[in-house]
Amino acid sequence: MYRYLVLVLVVLCFSTCKKKSKTSQAATDEKIITEYIANHNLNAKATGSGLYYVIKTQGTGAQPTSTSKVKIDYLGYLTDGTVFDLSPTGGYMSDLNNVIKGWQEGVPYFKKGGKGTLLIPSALAYGNQIQGTIPANSVLIFDITLIDVY
Repeated sequence: MYRYLVLVLVVLCFSTCKKKSKTSQAATDEKIITEYIANHNLNAKATGSGLYYVIKTQGTGAQPTSTSKVKIDYLGYLTDGTVFDLSPTGGYMSDLNNVIKGWQEGVPYFKKGGKGTLLIPSALAYGNQIQGTIPANSVLIFDITLIDVY
């Protein structure tokens, strides 16, 4: 009986600690994003998932869904301005269901020809994984132009 009680307490502690870690990372990301928005005087909209987006030019063409194939010109950088990626000349083509969740959610806010910025919390990017030159738990920012929707 004693072993069972200890096991239950260990499991409860582990699940509570894990939950607090995710919650605190989300709160940290939210603070980083909202401070970035304020410091750069952006007119950003929150989606409720932690993602923020800024539409600079709405665009007039087709509007993608989260599973559309798109061609996008982009610049990806961290909140300190460190560039970690940019699209090849002519744009990057991909199915949105093959990219990070922040793009899957954020790109459909734009129409073909639209330009803007996605501010993506770590949970909708690479989470606590290091990805190339991107540190774990990084907020990612993408300046994008939606070139085409297929």
